[in-house]
Amino acid sequence: MAALLEQMKAAIIDGDPEKATTLAQTALDQDMSPLEALEKGFSPGMSVLGDRFEKREVFLTELLLAEEAMNAAVEVLKPKIAELKSQTQTKGKVVIGVIQGDVHDIGKNIIKLFLSVSGYEVIDLGRDVPVRQFIETAQKENADIIAASALMTTTMIYMPELIKQLGERGIRDQFKVMVGGAPVVRSWAAEIGSDGYGRTTREAIAEADRLVE
Repeated sequence: MAALLEQMKAAIIDGDPEKATTLAQTALDQDMSPLEALEKGFSPGMSVLGDRFEKREVFLTELLLAEEAMNAAVEVLKPKIAELKSQTQTKGKVVIGVIQGDVHDIGKNIIKLFLSVSGYEVIDLGRDVPVRQFIETAQKENADIIAASALMTTTMIYMPELIKQLGERGIRDQFKVMVGGAPVVRSWAAEIGSDGYGRTTREAIAEADRLVE
């Protein structure tokens, strides 16, 4: 099983959607949980590429190929994930999106899948989401958590802006704010006043569970 997980990781790093598709089906054929395949196999590959991209060790083209491979794997796993989702009770509501100026949404999409399976109703705003839209949607949907993601340091600046605007509107206490993404670290998340931070899918779900207790 460990070898299969390593192959999944390699398929993402290599940007090979055909291989990723085959490996995702192999995982299901071997009764591996689709969540395990994502969390321990495919997602680590995206983390490696995200880190390399942030350090400018790879180009955008390579990142996009990795995203294509990840999407291919997710498509195979989706039906099984949907089965798991139908067996869970709703814990809370999350508004999620990639922060303004950033268009890389594969990490956000993975977290969205895990949140859904873990019992959360998820409103996905997509990518390049203005701060105002996060806030207005959270108010409209009566959300419990606002989750913002970024892949680039140049777009991280909108995360503290989100928290600032919630305060200026006098509604900061109405929502828990979670942040994440390749360049985001726990110390910075705490510094800007966020309520939660997730480096991995497991961390993100644990933080969400803690915030809605």
